[in-house]
Amino acid sequence: MKYNIFRITNVLFMQKRFFKKVQVRVRFAPSPTGSLHVGGLRTALYNYLFARANNGAFILRIEDTDQSRCIPDAIEKIQCDLLWSGIIPDEDPIRGGPAGPYIQSKRLEIYKDQVLKLINNQSAYYCFCTENRLQLLRREAIKRGEVPKYDNRCRHISNDEVKAKLDKGSPFCIRFKLSAGIESFDDLIYGKIEHDIAQREGDPIIIKTDGYPTYHFANVVDDHLMEISHVLRGIEWQVSTPKHIMMYKAFNWTPPLYGHLPLVLNFDGSKLSKRQSDISIESFRKEGIFPLAVLNYVTHAGGGFDNKGGALYIDSYEELIKQFNISKIKVSSNKLSPPKLLEFNRIEIAKLLANEKNNAFLIERIKTLVIEAFPNRQTDGNLQLDDNHIISVLKWAQHRISKLSDLVSPKLAFLWHIPTTSFDDTMLGCKLDALKIISMKLIETEIQNFNKEWINKYLKEFANEHEISYPTLMKALRFVLSGLKEGPPVSEMMEVLGKDSTVLRIKRYIS
Repeated sequence: MKYNIFRITNVLFMQKRFFKKVQVRVRFAPSPTGSLHVGGLRTALYNYLFARANNGAFILRIEDTDQSRCIPDAIEKIQCDLLWSGIIPDEDPIRGGPAGPYIQSKRLEIYKDQVLKLINNQSAYYCFCTENRLQLLRREAIKRGEVPKYDNRCRHISNDEVKAKLDKGSPFCIRFKLSAGIESFDDLIYGKIEHDIAQREGDPIIIKTDGYPTYHFANVVDDHLMEISHVLRGIEWQVSTPKHIMMYKAFNWTPPLYGHLPLVLNFDGSKLSKRQSDISIESFRKEGIFPLAVLNYVTHAGGGFDNKGGALYIDSYEELIKQFNISKIKVSSNKLSPPKLLEFNRIEIAKLLANEKNNAFLIERIKTLVIEAFPNRQTDGNLQLDDNHIISVLKWAQHRISKLSDLVSPKLAFLWHIPTTSFDDTMLGCKLDALKIISMKLIETEIQNFNKEWINKYLKEFANEHEISYPTLMKALRFVLSGLKEGPPVSEMMEVLGKDSTVLRIKRYIS
């Protein structure tokens, strides 16, 4: 994948990456079970902004303990999406760091050592219940109209019986002993939260029969050993936080501060899904949506900043860091509005175009898009991709497009290659001789400013002189230049294509 190296270098310099102990340490801990979407990006961004605003460290940790759901290459894609977004960790699986490894499947020995501490202090126990017994418990609970939960049977097995079963090689998992009563904590976003976990669920598994830890156990161990000071994560984990705090107490560790981010919903109120391709960061990147447009889209929906009213504008990375305030995060669910993303992207395109230093980056992006969209045209050498033409096209199109991929849509494909139209006298609406004369006149005439004003004047005079209906002439030229029946004004088409390309297209058609 290609990136704007100049931009990334500046972001890295601005972030002042270094390994050292700092007061604030936060993490983004995705599972490699699908594409990173705007919900996950929101979590990563808010952790990143909180770290930077407090001169802290931002860590990327991959939580892949559920191996059955892991997708090949998902880790690499997540890292690429974060890099593209400008959300660059201080510590991660690639850079490493003082608290690695940063992939949970590579930390199994650490979890084995830590779980023994809980067994030894009687906060955890071996469970030998079979899957058949657990299924029976579920069916009976459902039959009684109750929520299924484990009955904690193996809590009461004697040490001798445990030893005998282990010596025999009986399959086992390890469960954590939940404490009875209400466990509370102060949520940085929602305030005081209370839950009686033991009342609604049985003792949870913390080490599975395959030796892998569950999310809850690995989460607590890793956050402690990585010295995480603040946990900012989705609201769906709020109900599990008292359970995690119980584990901290069992280890005699100090828990971090917790803040839970409200749900990000689709515009229709439905939950986001990793299976939704239209909200994945990868799809945004391929469509030609820019990183800061996505980040501002996310922050505009999720709060954490002063109320900006109805105005839409792009904040830089530095401005987002400076303005972020965790106390201003909304507690209500956030609905995404896709049209706003496109509006943010239009603003970002205009900002990038306003600075010539960005031209090389934009040219590279558009060349890649065009070549991918029209591979056969590249083979036959029929693509107009010189740098000046690309910038001219972008300046002309910036108010017509919402994302770069719009530039290769069927309506704008004529910008890049000569249309494959065959001669059609009925479509043309005027004699070929008229087109021949136009092309010859353009060749013979020295034109200092080949712009739409000059072109409009010239074509109107030509139509009058040769007694041709002006609309008919426009229809013919549009078809010859673009292969379209409808489209942008012909004078604008000719201006953006340039005199040479305009003449070439007319000559190819009439030949």
